[in-house]
Amino acid sequence: MRLEGHGGILIAEVMKRWGADHLFTLSGGHIFPIYDGCVKVGGIRIVDTRHEQTAAFAAEGYAKLTRRPGFAALTAGPGVTNGMSALTTAYFNGSPLVVFGGRAPQARWGQGSLQEFDHVPVVRPVTKVATTATSTGEISKVVDSCVSEATSPHRGPAFVDFPLDVLFVPGEAELDDGTPAGQQSPRSVSGDPAAVARLLQEAERPVLVAGSDVYWEGAWDSLRSLVEEASLPTFLNGMGRGCLPADHPLCFSRARSTALKQADLVMVAGTPLDFRLNFGRFGQARVVHLVDHPDLVARHVELAASAAGPLGEVFDGIRTSAKFGAREEWIASLRDDEKKKRAKDAEEMGSGARPVNAARIYGELKKRLERDAIVICDGGDFVSFAGRYVDVYEPGCWMDPGPYGCLGTGVGYALAAKLLYPQRQVVVVFGDGAFGFSGLDFDTLVRFDVPVVGVVGNNGIWGLEKHPMRALYGYDVAADLQPECRYDLVVEALGGHGEFVTDPEEIGPALERAFEAGKPALVNVATDPEQVYPRSSNLA
Repeated sequence: MRLEGHGGILIAEVMKRWGADHLFTLSGGHIFPIYDGCVKVGGIRIVDTRHEQTAAFAAEGYAKLTRRPGFAALTAGPGVTNGMSALTTAYFNGSPLVVFGGRAPQARWGQGSLQEFDHVPVVRPVTKVATTATSTGEISKVVDSCVSEATSPHRGPAFVDFPLDVLFVPGEAELDDGTPAGQQSPRSVSGDPAAVARLLQEAERPVLVAGSDVYWEGAWDSLRSLVEEASLPTFLNGMGRGCLPADHPLCFSRARSTALKQADLVMVAGTPLDFRLNFGRFGQARVVHLVDHPDLVARHVELAASAAGPLGEVFDGIRTSAKFGAREEWIASLRDDEKKKRAKDAEEMGSGARPVNAARIYGELKKRLERDAIVICDGGDFVSFAGRYVDVYEPGCWMDPGPYGCLGTGVGYALAAKLLYPQRQVVVVFGDGAFGFSGLDFDTLVRFDVPVVGVVGNNGIWGLEKHPMRALYGYDVAADLQPECRYDLVVEALGGHGEFVTDPEEIGPALERAFEAGKPALVNVATDPEQVYPRSSNLA
């Protein structure tokens, strides 16, 4: 395959080969040819934001929602460093984010050109590959190789930057047809799915926890088949939420603590055994780890068995290797626990307390969410309530920052979501602290006519820090925000719809007006700063 043109055209041609239709960016002179390439090659919409972190988070959000590479172009120096948090988030999430960076000219390197900075050593620790294209003729192969690496399990971000005197000049390139873009080379299963099946067959109280890589692998049908065949109670985290519908009889949420304490076998698929899962320690239960790549099998905990490879094949291999019993008593006990806890949740979500109980916001929101609504979480304590109360029914309908816990993801994720799915509800729940990281990019939502609905749980504090610090030291410092800050007026000033709510009875009507506004909207709800989320995770 022969390509011709300046460096930006060569880049755009490779992007098209990989199915790209959006490029997220913030304008910078170092990367003008990439824009020109997207315009001239055609079919790639350029979406520019107010901060590079939003551009890069939008590209990661695009990747999350499509399970294809998401592309961002960041100008040299501060443009790239402003995108570092998104690159790191994508690294922890296993998202195929591809970032193109501008770079000072190599012919003058070391002489002090504008924004001369060697990005590669900085981004290398949080990318699968980071490199510089040193000639125009190699751009196509370098970009194609980076995208291929980003999309190969275990997935993750890739970075390539382009010196001015490489990007702006014309060139020619040969690109092997090779494997069609978007198709991976065949992968095999390592480990022993049959051994896992035997453990599952023997277990009286098994539990499955399925995480984001089940989603990335598109393995939800195989997951469901295994769960149903083995009568396997299942809990979901990260983007695994929705891979089994929340109303499936074997999908549980609120009974998780009980299940993990009482289980005799815990199978964890598509997620690391990290702080979210007590580092893989579940009392006396035997532990099985199922992952998409052998390098991800946990080494810090004793495993009864493991398997790695295409997760759909792993699930199918387990399902077809043994016959399983019904486990009716175990399932009934978890269902009873789930029912009791959900009844208590319903009371909280109907609370008429003033100041507003954060749970009431989710009670009102849940009534108005459609089954395929995309819910995006950006915050600490307020978002923790979302994880407890919001049910997810379809794959790709839940987006949180992931294990890196970076604030500021919300507007970028929402931008990508609504551009991809303009007819679906897209809702961002923000902590008031998190809103400060990306709130001005509501301007981007307005400019691109992206009618996202945002909801701020505004308790005027850094709740995840204030309450623990009080418990540790008897006082707190550097943990207060402006009480009842009018973030809604900021959104109005940017051209969106904003409402401020202090009465719990007004939350529902305000949400309805936001959904009907036809433009980006923010419902800013003042909540009780004394309310503490009942956290149980050991973060370190």
